[in-house]
Amino acid sequence: MSGSIKLSRPTTTLSLNVPLTSSKSESNRALLLNELGGGNSELKNLSSARDTDTMTKLLAAEAYTLDVLDAGTVMRFMTAYLAVGKKERRITGTPRMCKRPIKLLVDALNDLGAEITYENEEGFPPLLFKPFTTQKTSQLTIPGNISSQYISALLMIAPTLPKGLTITLEGEIYSRPYIEMTLNLMKHFGVSGKFEGSQITVASQDYQSNSYTIESDWSGASYWYSLFALADDAQIKLQGLRSISNQGDHAIASIMEGLGVQSTFDNETVTLSKTEIKQKLVIDFKSCPDLAQTVMACAAALGVDLEMSGLESLRIKESDRTAAMATELSKIGAKLEEHADGLWILTSPKKLDVTEVIEFDTYDDHRMAMALAPLAMKFDCIIHEPEVVVKSYPEYWEHLEMAGVIIE
Repeated sequence: MSGSIKLSRPTTTLSLNVPLTSSKSESNRALLLNELGGGNSELKNLSSARDTDTMTKLLAAEAYTLDVLDAGTVMRFMTAYLAVGKKERRITGTPRMCKRPIKLLVDALNDLGAEITYENEEGFPPLLFKPFTTQKTSQLTIPGNISSQYISALLMIAPTLPKGLTITLEGEIYSRPYIEMTLNLMKHFGVSGKFEGSQITVASQDYQSNSYTIESDWSGASYWYSLFALADDAQIKLQGLRSISNQGDHAIASIMEGLGVQSTFDNETVTLSKTEIKQKLVIDFKSCPDLAQTVMACAAALGVDLEMSGLESLRIKESDRTAAMATELSKIGAKLEEHADGLWILTSPKKLDVTEVIEFDTYDDHRMAMALAPLAMKFDCIIHEPEVVVKSYPEYWEHLEMAGVIIE
């Protein structure tokens, strides 16, 4: 991707009833559950994200080779789906995707009875699949601190296995809300599972057809919380969000209270208002790692120091997100450092001293672009490779313009 855009603050009040894109996390799960249940469910308000478009196309594809592009969720969900399939298949992705580890999921699926091999380097895509024939075990033990997408991928295929599946999670469980989202959606499509302590059990059973309306995306909402926090004057309403949500990134509503934003819920609409800003926040992101970049950028511009944990998975996302944020936030005088035992400290400038246009790199990472863009509420900035937002929120720049942000 190439090109750049320049962002400047609105000349009037930042104002919009934001028609958020739908949740990519819910959409991709619902698509797979519908396919596993025979494909007859009515899914409403599917995400417009490229990842969801990719998932839709691959589930319908008959080709031997399936290309997930840069969609990590699609790679993990489709790996589980193909592992229990009846055909020989191959799955691949972009060069960066083929550097993202998948060994733990492949090992688990092979333990269950799948036949998956690596085309090139062990532990990384591309992957080759033989037809599934016999289930070898119904018991798996895997670390609780791995990506919840591995666990969700295994859970969604669990009821299709002749013996069902019990997963024991060892150690601390990260991204628990996403595991619970998966189980809640499975329940909506007729499959019951039990999550007690560190053990999840799903018996062999059939998925049922059912209609489902996808909620708006709380990850996408997070950028509007940041824009609102950084704007001197703003009137923002976010549409299609539920006060009780399946999405882990719903946590942005409580996190942002410390950064000066209050949420009022009314009928799936959230109205934002200003409240007092704290000087320092302590945040554990293990249940919502996708919010970390948004919160860091916002805190840095507000002069709020952060003490953070739960950032381990950020190194193996679309970019090494901790390294990328350290580099980009240093351009405005903030310092992001890793300390002992998974602790990260963000030291923010007490007064923003930006006298020229700041250029931000996005590292081929949609969340870098969208997390850094709200800084335009404080100073003019240039975002390189703005097209990366198509991965999860294609309308992002259009919505910013609608709110009054000046984009050149």
